[in-house]
This record gives sequence, structure tokens and C-alpha cells, in this order.
Amino acid sequence: MEYKRLADIKRLQFIIHTLKQHLPEGATVLDVGCGNGIIARGLGKEGFNVYGIDVSQKAIEKARALTHIPNVSFDVVSAEQLVADGKRYHAVICSEVLEHLNHPEKLLEVLYKSLTDKGVLIVTVPNGMGPREVLVTKPIIALQRKDNWVWKCILQTKQLLGYKGTTVQSDADDLTHVQFFSKHSLETLAVRTRFRIVRFGKTNFIDDVFPFSFFTKKISVLQKWDAAIAEVLPYQLTGSFVTVWEKKLHV
Repeated sequence: MEYKRLADIKRLQFIIHTLKQHLPEGATVLDVGCGNGIIARGLGKEGFNVYGIDVSQKAIEKARALTHIPNVSFDVVSAEQLVADGKRYHAVICSEVLEHLNHPEKLLEVLYKSLTDKGVLIVTVPNGMGPREVLVTKPIIALQRKDNWVWKCILQTKQLLGYKGTTVQSDADDLTHVQFFSKHSLETLAVRTRFRIVRFGKTNFIDDVFPFSFFTKKISVLQKWDAAIAEVLPYQLTGSFVTVWEKKLHV
């Protein structure tokens, strides 16, 4: 498995388990915003046929270079092209994508059209009110906008500590979060785009919050404890939401 962090592994396992429950034999999974293809490859190794798309040429080139599985393919495809293609899928993955979009409802409208009537959409997003987004992401974005000496010192410190500004999931140039979803706002977005969320899951608690992350990324048992703690805490304190959506056909 390419993922090393337990929260990422839990996310992938959630996706695999859901697909095994819902997919008919021979179905193709659409991975939207696939980035470097790490989820697509994980699914491909489980025997799924996966078509990964992204608008980042850089990410797709890396995905292709890293992938040597015949049942997984990648293309640079926009939402508009996806609609024009007219193909429908039994399952669509939208993992760690919506938080980067100014208008996530526009993509969800496309995915509604791209999903079969009884298909499933699997959406994973950071919890916008969770520990990492509140304690790290939002303050960092505020400092980045100021672009002052404090921000320059933070950049230098991150470089010294080995933080590259990309993720294992994507090497895209801009990974800024512009949406911060709560459980309620995610459910509202689903209803507004003619979906219903039929399952919610949790990932972690504070294992990716600096300075804890400096230790947890080196000590796997700390990640296990953190993931176990997350499961008993309320949804407001999980690091990310992993969810299953179904289409509302009569609205």
C-alpha cells in the first residue's frame, strides 16, 4: 500500500469496502480529481476497473508514470468534457476535491449526471471545523494572504522540517482549501445537488496537527491511538469525513 499514514489508509479502506458492497461485476469506477492516482492504483490492485481524471496535466503525467496496472487509466478531463462524454458509472470517487473548489455544487451537478440511478458517490473531505483545519489550515491561509516576514519564516521552517507543500495524493500546483465543511453543511450541499448522504465515517483526530504530526508520522502506534480516539469522539472532532452519497431520483 502506497499510503503510509493510517488516516489515509482508513479512507482508502472505506472506499474499497463501499465499492465491494455496491459494484456489479465488470463495472468501471470513475475517480474524479484523481491527482497522482494513488487511490486509483489502490482500487486497481483490488481488481476494480478505474478511470482517473484530473484537470492538472502535471498530476496526470505523474499518475501515468507511477501506474503499471492494465485496469487503471488516466486522462486530463474537465467537468464539461465529462458531461459531453455522456457515459454513466456505477461508482464515482470524489476524494479530497470539493474543499478546493469555489463552486463545488457545479462539479456535483456533473457527477449526478455521470452516475447511474442506483450508483454510489463516495465523497471525502476535511472536516472544516475539525482540529487540523481550525488549528493549522485556516491560520496558515491567513498568513499566506498577508505574505509578510512571518509567512516567509514559516516557509523556511517547513522546508527545514521536510514539508514540501504537496501531498501524497496530488502534486497539483494549488492545493489551497477554499471550502470548510461541517457535517451539517455537507449534508445541505448534498440535498441542494439532489443527493442524500447515507453513510458517514471518521478518520483521525489530531495526528496531522503540528507539532503532533512531527511525532505521529514517525511513530505508527500514535496514529493507531489517534484513529481509535477519533472513532469515539463526536463528528465535530474528526479530522475528515468519509461519506457515501446516493441520488435522489424524485425531487
